[in-house]
Amino acid sequence: MIYWQIFKANFIANMLGYGGGPATIPLLEHEVVDTYQWYTTQEFSEIVALGNGLPGPIATKLAAQVGFDVGGVLGSSIALFATIAPTMILMLILLGILMKFKNSPIVIRLTLYVRPAIAVLLGVMTYNFFFNASESAGIIHTAIIAGASLLFLEKFKVNPVYVVLGALLYGGLFLS
Repeated sequence: MIYWQIFKANFIANMLGYGGGPATIPLLEHEVVDTYQWYTTQEFSEIVALGNGLPGPIATKLAAQVGFDVGGVLGSSIALFATIAPTMILMLILLGILMKFKNSPIVIRLTLYVRPAIAVLLGVMTYNFFFNASESAGIIHTAIIAGASLLFLEKFKVNPVYVVLGALLYGGLFLS
């Protein structure tokens, strides 16, 4: 039963997450935090932060971690397959349709309308992560980590891996 739940959680998130890996993060969060309660929001946000620091697509990294935590190596394999399958199936179907109607005004408008929806999903996820972090760690520590991260990423162009590691170090020193 757990393997079916792993498959379903990843398949649904990736089937509905139009726009790539970042668009699936809030959907996967809903499945693993709210529906199945395998993680808390804070635990899931830590997995996302670590996953963003590693090279490669975020959706597959999250699937592998969730599947492994819940169902071991087999769970990880099932989660990876469930993550890749919807994209592969839909790409084959959509490619045929889009090539047939690529100059249609409807297709062009659809693409323009989807982008803001993805931005809203990512904004809501960011707000939830920030709100949960400020509740558990306190607003001052959250502001320090967020401000320092923004400074290092944008002004000094530090690699995100080092920013995440620095935030983990700060949390380990001051929030333990």
